[in-house]
Order: sequence, then C-alpha cells, then structure tokens
Amino acid sequence: MNIHSIVAQLPYRDPFLFVDELVHADEEHIIGGYTFDESLDFYKGHFLDKPVTPGVILTETMAQIGLACFGIYLMQGECKKLTTIALTSTDVQFLKPVYPNEKVTVIAHKIYFRFGKLKCAVLMKNAAGIEVCKGILAGMVIEDI
Repeated sequence: MNIHSIVAQLPYRDPFLFVDELVHADEEHIIGGYTFDESLDFYKGHFLDKPVTPGVILTETMAQIGLACFGIYLMQGECKKLTTIALTSTDVQFLKPVYPNEKVTVIAHKIYFRFGKLKCAVLMKNAAGIEVCKGILAGMVIEDI
C-alpha cells in the first residue's frame, strides 16, 4: 500500500473529509495537509464577519490525518476485513486561530500501537510553520463499520 491509496480507505467524504494530501508515512509518524476553503459551511456562522475554524474541526482534521490515516497505514497487511480507527480520546491545546483559506500541516508521532489501539502526539502547523494546535489523540480499530 502506498500513501496515496490511504485516503480512499477513509470512511469520510466531502463535506467532512479534511485530508488533501499525505506527504509521508512510516512506522513512527505521518505527515499530511489540508486547506480550509472559505466556502466551507461552518464559516458562515462561526464568529460573524471574522470567521475562524472551529476547534472541533481542527481536532477532526488532526484525527483524520494523524490517527485514521496513520492507523490505516500501520494496519496494512494485518487485517482482512474492512477496518478503520475510531477516535476514543483527545487532549488538545489550541494555540493560534486558523482562518479560511489557510493550509495546515499535521504531523503525528506514534506513542504506541498495540492491541488494536493507537495513541499519537499530533501537531498542526500553519503555512508559516507556526504551531496552531497540538495534543494527544487515541483511537481503536473498528472492523466492518
């Protein structure tokens, strides 16, 4: 499996797919990116006249790249059935706002992957390389969803 085929295996599609690209994956970390298009529906009502990406969407973006994509990569060849990683816990710090049309990069480092559970330290940076949020995410393998 190559990193280009991972996104096709995610159980998400527009308008709830927050992965534009995966640029690297190995046994210890994954790196991917997403650009928050200004036409996304949640911008219409989140801080009137000064839209900001909601923290829950930033968390979801980190989880899709840093947990779900990473889990699919790590599970390659291990599972015969359709599987994915379901988010089970988050501890996220929001450091800077993310505005419409900003591109972010998500970098996840594996803390552990065992017994069907994946725990990662995840960091999100904006295009200037500034940390916008970071945290610890955990999930577990779900079969046949």
